[in-house]
Amino acid sequence: MSDYDGDTPDDTQDDHYDTVDLDGDGVNDDTMATDDGTYVDSDHDGAADGVIDDDGTAYYDSDGDGQYDEHLIDSDGDGNIDTVEADTDGDGQADEVLYDTNGDGNVDVIDADTDGDGQVDTEVADTDYDGKADTEVLDTDGDGNADTVEVDTNEDGTVDGVYTSTEGDG
Repeated sequence: MSDYDGDTPDDTQDDHYDTVDLDGDGVNDDTMATDDGTYVDSDHDGAADGVIDDDGTAYYDSDGDGQYDEHLIDSDGDGNIDTVEADTDGDGQADEVLYDTNGDGNVDVIDADTDGDGQVDTEVADTDYDGKADTEVLDTDGDGNADTVEVDTNEDGTVDGVYTSTEGDG
Protein backbone atom coordinates (compact mmCIF):
# COMPACT_ATOMS: atom_id res chain seq x y z
CA MET A 1 0.00 0.00 0.00
CA SER A 2 1.27 3.46 -0.90
CA ASP A 3 0.38 6.98 0.16
CA TYR A 4 2.11 9.26 -2.37
CA ASP A 5 0.08 12.35 -1.51
CA GLY A 6 0.42 12.07 2.29
CA ASP A 7 -3.30 12.23 2.98
CA THR A 8 -3.10 9.18 5.30
CA PRO A 9 -5.35 6.62 3.59
CA ASP A 10 -3.45 4.51 1.13
CA ASP A 11 -3.84 5.68 -2.44
CA THR A 12 -6.02 2.75 -3.50
CA GLN A 13 -8.74 4.70 -1.66
CA ASP A 14 -8.12 7.84 -3.72
CA ASP A 15 -10.48 8.23 -6.63
CA HIS A 16 -8.30 9.21 -9.64
CA TYR A 17 -5.92 6.97 -11.59
CA ASP A 18 -4.50 7.47 -15.08
CA THR A 19 -3.06 4.95 -17.53
CA VAL A 20 0.61 5.67 -18.22
CA ASP A 21 3.83 3.78 -19.03
CA LEU A 22 6.73 6.16 -18.24
CA ASP A 23 9.44 3.50 -18.40
CA GLY A 24 8.24 2.13 -21.75
CA ASP A 25 8.18 -1.51 -20.65
CA GLY A 26 4.68 -2.13 -22.00
CA VAL A 27 3.19 -2.52 -18.51
CA ASN A 28 0.90 0.21 -17.20
CA ASP A 29 2.49 1.99 -14.25
CA ASP A 30 0.74 2.46 -10.91
CA THR A 31 -0.48 6.06 -10.73
CA MET A 32 -2.15 8.27 -8.19
CA ALA A 33 -3.41 11.79 -8.84
CA THR A 34 -3.02 14.54 -6.24
CA ASP A 35 -3.33 18.30 -6.18
CA ASP A 36 0.40 18.43 -7.06
CA GLY A 37 0.14 16.18 -10.12
CA THR A 38 0.03 12.45 -10.78
CA TYR A 39 2.65 10.35 -9.05
CA VAL A 40 3.88 7.30 -10.95
CA ASP A 41 5.36 4.02 -9.68
CA SER A 42 6.75 2.39 -12.82
CA ASP A 43 8.60 -0.45 -11.08
CA HIS A 44 5.65 -1.28 -8.80
CA ASP A 45 7.70 -1.14 -5.59
CA GLY A 46 5.38 1.26 -3.77
CA ALA A 47 7.63 4.32 -4.19
CA ALA A 48 7.03 7.08 -6.74
CA ASP A 49 9.71 7.28 -9.44
CA GLY A 50 7.94 9.76 -11.66
CA VAL A 51 5.45 12.60 -11.61
CA ILE A 52 3.19 14.13 -14.23
CA ASP A 53 2.38 17.82 -13.71
CA ASP A 54 -1.14 19.11 -14.22
CA ASP A 55 -0.03 20.47 -17.62
CA GLY A 56 0.95 16.94 -18.75
CA THR A 57 4.72 17.34 -18.42
CA ALA A 58 6.27 14.17 -17.00
CA TYR A 59 9.50 13.74 -15.04
CA TYR A 60 11.03 10.32 -14.47
CA ASP A 61 13.86 8.90 -12.33
CA SER A 62 15.30 6.37 -14.79
CA ASP A 63 18.27 5.26 -12.66
CA GLY A 64 16.58 5.00 -9.23
CA ASP A 65 18.77 7.58 -7.47
CA GLY A 66 15.81 9.70 -6.31
CA GLN A 67 16.47 12.52 -8.82
CA TYR A 68 14.28 13.06 -11.86
CA ASP A 69 16.71 12.72 -14.77
CA GLU A 70 14.31 12.48 -17.69
CA HIS A 71 11.78 15.05 -18.87
CA LEU A 72 9.14 13.37 -21.03
CA ILE A 73 7.15 15.50 -23.48
CA ASP A 74 4.02 14.87 -25.54
CA SER A 75 4.47 17.88 -27.82
CA ASP A 76 1.39 17.28 -29.96
CA GLY A 77 -1.02 16.24 -27.17
CA ASP A 78 -1.85 12.86 -28.68
CA GLY A 79 -1.12 10.95 -25.46
CA ASN A 80 2.18 9.51 -26.74
CA ILE A 81 5.56 10.74 -25.53
CA ASP A 82 7.51 12.02 -28.53
CA THR A 83 10.45 13.78 -26.86
CA VAL A 84 12.67 12.73 -23.96
CA GLU A 85 15.25 15.06 -22.44
CA ALA A 86 17.77 13.02 -20.44
CA ASP A 87 20.36 14.25 -17.93
CA THR A 88 22.89 11.42 -18.21
CA ASP A 89 25.64 12.95 -16.03
CA GLY A 90 23.48 14.36 -13.20
CA ASP A 91 24.43 18.02 -13.63
CA GLY A 92 20.83 19.17 -14.06
CA GLN A 93 21.23 19.87 -17.80
CA ALA A 94 19.85 17.70 -20.60
CA ASP A 95 22.69 15.77 -22.23
CA GLU A 96 20.53 13.90 -24.70
CA VAL A 97 17.24 14.74 -26.37
CA LEU A 98 15.49 11.82 -28.04
CA TYR A 99 12.75 12.40 -30.62
CA ASP A 100 10.08 10.19 -32.15
CA THR A 101 9.52 12.31 -35.24
CA ASN A 102 6.96 10.12 -36.99
CA GLY A 103 4.94 8.93 -33.97
CA ASP A 104 5.67 5.22 -34.33
CA GLY A 105 6.96 4.86 -30.75
CA ASN A 106 10.61 4.49 -31.80
CA VAL A 107 13.38 7.07 -31.35
CA ASP A 108 14.33 8.50 -34.75
CA VAL A 109 16.73 11.29 -33.76
CA ILE A 110 19.06 11.74 -30.78
CA ASP A 111 20.69 15.11 -30.11
CA ALA A 112 23.57 14.72 -27.66
CA ASP A 113 25.98 16.93 -25.76
CA THR A 114 28.85 14.46 -25.47
CA ASP A 115 31.40 16.85 -23.96
CA GLY A 116 29.16 18.51 -21.32
CA ASP A 117 29.48 22.08 -22.60
CA GLY A 118 25.73 22.59 -22.97
CA GLN A 119 25.84 22.49 -26.78
CA VAL A 120 24.59 19.66 -29.00
CA ASP A 121 27.63 18.23 -30.76
CA THR A 122 26.27 14.93 -32.08
CA GLU A 123 23.03 14.05 -33.83
CA VAL A 124 22.22 10.44 -34.63
CA ALA A 125 19.30 9.78 -36.95
CA ASP A 126 17.27 6.90 -38.36
CA THR A 127 16.31 8.59 -41.61
CA ASP A 128 14.36 5.65 -43.06
CA TYR A 129 12.50 4.80 -39.79
CA ASP A 130 13.55 1.16 -39.71
CA GLY A 131 14.84 1.25 -36.12
CA LYS A 132 18.53 1.45 -37.09
CA ALA A 133 20.61 4.63 -36.97
CA ASP A 134 22.02 5.39 -40.39
CA THR A 135 23.32 8.95 -40.10
CA GLU A 136 25.53 10.69 -37.53
CA VAL A 137 26.19 14.43 -37.68
CA LEU A 138 29.09 15.78 -35.61
CA ASP A 139 30.23 19.24 -34.55
CA THR A 140 33.83 18.28 -33.78
CA ASP A 141 35.13 21.80 -33.12
CA GLY A 142 32.20 23.01 -30.98
CA ASP A 143 31.32 26.03 -33.10
CA GLY A 144 27.67 25.06 -33.46
CA ASN A 145 28.03 24.01 -37.10
CA ALA A 146 28.16 20.43 -38.35
CA ASP A 147 31.60 19.53 -39.62
CA THR A 148 31.26 15.80 -40.20
CA VAL A 149 28.44 13.60 -41.44
CA GLU A 150 28.87 9.83 -41.27
CA VAL A 151 26.45 7.68 -43.27
CA ASP A 152 25.84 3.93 -43.17
CA THR A 153 23.87 3.57 -46.41
CA ASN A 154 23.46 -0.21 -46.28
CA GLU A 155 22.96 -0.32 -42.47
CA ASP A 156 25.58 -3.00 -41.85
CA GLY A 157 27.04 -1.12 -38.88
CA THR A 158 29.99 0.19 -40.90
CA VAL A 159 30.24 3.82 -42.02
CA ASP A 160 30.06 3.90 -45.83
CA GLY A 161 30.63 7.61 -46.32
CA VAL A 162 32.15 10.46 -44.33
CA TYR A 163 31.52 14.01 -45.43
CA THR A 164 33.63 16.74 -43.81
CA SER A 165 33.42 20.53 -43.93
CA THR A 166 36.79 22.21 -43.37
CA GLU A 167 35.45 25.73 -43.86
CA GLY A 168 33.99 26.06 -40.35
CA ASP A 169 30.55 27.01 -41.66
CA GLY A 170 28.94 23.55 -41.57
